[in-house]
Amino acid sequence: MEPHIRFCTTPDGVRIAYATMGEGSPPIISAPIWFSPFKNMAHEPRVASIYRDIASKRQLILFDRRGTGMSDRDVDDFSRGALVRDLEAVIGHLKLRRVVLTAWDMAGAVAIEYAHRHPNRVSHLILTGCYARGQDLGHQDAARSLAGLMRSGWDVAPEMLPTLVMPGVDPETARHYFTALRESCSGESAAAQLEAALTEDVTHLLPEIRTPALVLHAREDRMVPFELGRELASLLPNARLVPLDWEAHWDPRNAAPMLQAMDEFLNVCGQSSAATETAMTGAFRTILFTDVEGSTALTQRLGDAKARGVLREHERIVREALAAHGGSEVKTMGDGFMASFGSATKALECAIAIQRAFAARNEGVGAHGHAPLQVRIGLNAGEPIAEEDPDGRGDLFGTAVNLAARIAAQAKGGEILVSNVVRELVAGKGFLFSDREDAVLRGFEDPVRLYDVRWREE
Repeated sequence: MEPHIRFCTTPDGVRIAYATMGEGSPPIISAPIWFSPFKNMAHEPRVASIYRDIASKRQLILFDRRGTGMSDRDVDDFSRGALVRDLEAVIGHLKLRRVVLTAWDMAGAVAIEYAHRHPNRVSHLILTGCYARGQDLGHQDAARSLAGLMRSGWDVAPEMLPTLVMPGVDPETARHYFTALRESCSGESAAAQLEAALTEDVTHLLPEIRTPALVLHAREDRMVPFELGRELASLLPNARLVPLDWEAHWDPRNAAPMLQAMDEFLNVCGQSSAATETAMTGAFRTILFTDVEGSTALTQRLGDAKARGVLREHERIVREALAAHGGSEVKTMGDGFMASFGSATKALECAIAIQRAFAARNEGVGAHGHAPLQVRIGLNAGEPIAEEDPDGRGDLFGTAVNLAARIAAQAKGGEILVSNVVRELVAGKGFLFSDREDAVLRGFEDPVRLYDVRWREE
């Protein structure tokens, strides 16, 4: 299964080399970094094996970004917008309606930008070893020195790059990687691409991307620290984080866990796709609402800017819990979230994780000068109705959703309230409840029995 190279042209006149492998829909397209995937396959048999594995299950599309490989080399614009044009050109040329979009390290920002611009075209987003903000990498001075070395001595720079770029990588991987890099582009091009990557910041785009996302990141990554991958997953509304037990940024010797995580992610999301799609067919979902208690008073006390910073902590904690427990963010209302789960057990575990995270945060707020955050949570289960806007963003409606919102409004800060149907769904799972008796909820004629979840560790 060897790739057959073809060409297309971007709107700004750059010729892009691409190839397809395998069959299956939706196809996977990989946003490339600063070396050619075709050169990488030629020099690294383990990478070629990984690509063949992916292409055995569905169509795989690879291409050389501008300035590298067989694409036009005589370019000097490596901005995110320019690189997105490369991606748009290939997808448009192949007339693809929906794709699985993957990216690795410095290509992450390009994939995120494309997913934000074209949410209806990206069915799944897979980010490996990526980051949201180049300045967070923490070794700016060394990277700039490296760029200077690339420009002045490209023949010797690749011999020094492994230690600087991928500390901890095994010698064979380093040799293959940097041989492919040196053959893919000039020293000037490599330096310009590195400098452009260091200035990237797509943090503001992440909360608006509702595409199901998989974030893969090596635990011992010293090039892009694991914390940056964790932050990326926490800011993407429908992301799940899978740590990889690699001792370096990249380890093709142990690719099986990465491939397995991708397969599971695509199969699970392909079957249920998203909360909105399953709900349209009458799927049973557990709905979770969070709400920051006293958010208006918080804003009046701290001012808009400081209060927004505090509320961002709420967003981070909730999104991390959703990613860890398989929840799908439906929408955020500024000081609260609506999320959907296929499992009532996972939804309740997520709610408990959220309250414990806020309790841990609030323990030391006095010493650090932060404002405490009290969050109320309500859960209900049923068969919601879904609608999608033209960009593919979905929302859930119906009695099951309305009741979950009313239950959350009945809770106090630090409480988790659930309906009787949720309590019955998790019976025998080890959760503890206190009966709150019946409550009269706005919009519902009959009183509703509520239960308080005892989440605090005794």
